[in-house]
Amino acid sequence: MQSIPVDTTRLGVLRCAVAPEPKMTGLEEKKEVKRDREGNTIWTVGVMVRQDGRRVSVIEVAVPGEPKGVAEGVEVRLTGLEAFAWAMGDRHGIAFRAAAITPAPAAAPAATNATAGKTGGA
Repeated sequence: MQSIPVDTTRLGVLRCAVAPEPKMTGLEEKKEVKRDREGNTIWTVGVMVRQDGRRVSVIEVAVPGEPKGVAEGVEVRLTGLEAFAWAMGDRHGIAFRAAAITPAPAAAPAATNATAGKTGGA
């Protein structure tokens, strides 16, 4: 299975649409939490992708370990995002995984006109 690196700088704004939850595997009666080779729990996060002037898409991204500080509506950063094609019988699609999902750094508030010209004088 070939993985394709994804340039996240070209994806526009990335925002958490569905809060992180452990990925489950197995049949209905024998569901288990999915783990990677190192034993880390695999989590899935629904991420909204919106490029300028385009429709919003939601992709499900798998990531090892619980993403801290990621909640619905929070702008996020994806580290090491990869896409890969999968096929099972007649079904096929594209899946996504990342090395990490973290909240985006908060932007510094812009100075307002009211406070920009004030001085410390009496």
